[in-house]
Amino acid sequence: MGAITLKVNGKQVSVDVAPRTLLVELLREQLQLTGTHVGCDTSQCGACTVWVNGRSIKSCTMLAVEAEGAEVTTIEGLGQSGRLHPMQEAFQTCHGLQCGFCTPGMIMSAVDCLQQNPKADEHQVREWLEGNICRCTGYHNIVKAVLSCRDRMAQPRKEGQP
Repeated sequence: MGAITLKVNGKQVSVDVAPRTLLVELLREQLQLTGTHVGCDTSQCGACTVWVNGRSIKSCTMLAVEAEGAEVTTIEGLGQSGRLHPMQEAFQTCHGLQCGFCTPGMIMSAVDCLQQNPKADEHQVREWLEGNICRCTGYHNIVKAVLSCRDRMAQPRKEGQP
């Protein structure tokens, strides 16, 4: 066991981890952040997607010790001040989920997509989300949610609006 220190959802944490502990295991089992899901253990499904230093990664492919000193954001840390992130709202409004298992990873990937390409079109969104598998939908409403969020984020905010 070795101690690592990292920032998770804005809070500094120090934890003891075995050298072979995956980041997803640290998040779910030690830090009780169960919004990050384990779907395949082979980096195929994307259900475990989180941000490490602002970029989406599949946390089942990263050792926890590799996150030493990093800033990790999970679905639980995406919203601010008890409010949903605009992408979470878009998934809700556009019915971009069914069973919800893939949703946290899908949302984390989708936000990263728009951070990397704020003007992403439908093709680019579909291509970006290729590494996230949803077994329930045909992806239509997921893409619709991402494009809706993109359009909402591009509009100037009114005073008092989040």
